[in-house]
Amino acid sequence: MAEAQTAGAHLIVHENFRFQPWYRAIKAELGQGSIGEVQNATFRLRPGDGQGPRAYLDRQPYFQTMSRFLIHETAVHWVDTFRFLFGQVTHVYADLRRLNPAIAGEDAGHVIFDHASGVRALFDGNRHLDHVADNLRRTMGEAWIEGTGGTLTLYGDGSVTRRAFGQRDEITVYPKDMSRGFGGDCVHALQSHVIAAMQGRGSLENTGQDYLTVLGLKDAIYASAEAGQKLAVDGGG
Repeated sequence: MAEAQTAGAHLIVHENFRFQPWYRAIKAELGQGSIGEVQNATFRLRPGDGQGPRAYLDRQPYFQTMSRFLIHETAVHWVDTFRFLFGQVTHVYADLRRLNPAIAGEDAGHVIFDHASGVRALFDGNRHLDHVADNLRRTMGEAWIEGTGGTLTLYGDGSVTRRAFGQRDEITVYPKDMSRGFGGDCVHALQSHVIAAMQGRGSLENTGQDYLTVLGLKDAIYASAEAGQKLAVDGGG
């Protein structure tokens, strides 16, 4: 960071999950207050690629030798996304485990985030299990954001629905994903955002300085799991 600042350079982390269109749609719904006061949020990671001795070998074989896996490689994307959606994190609690003896690191676990906004968010990750989707890598799981006025649900096809409190019917607020690019073409969305910001149209997200907070939270998750207790953190804004 210091070298970039000295050089007057923009240091931007290519963290594209927050640019997946379903999360932008959820952010817009939260900004409009469409589900009232948000109290709970859950994301269940279910990519279904972690079973057996050949897990990950066909696509990303280095996964098997990573001593820190589920959080360091995968959940870090939702650490950033949760901050994007719900704001500053004040505490974390983690319970991690390794289910597949063929790999070195953890591949399942639960992480609870307390946000200064009052939201309590749960990352529930298990790479052995799947979810309903034609492409398990599109959303990699499902999400529920629950408020006093209703619930937003993210499905495996990329669609987002809103159900009003006390009602049974769901309204689609973002349609199912039809793009060919990864994660709703989030790579292109991030690159477009950076170009626009560099041209003076909007402010940069995921600057290097801001992303240090994400890395700090990642390390705090491992520290919490090792200590077996909730930890207070400097979770940034």
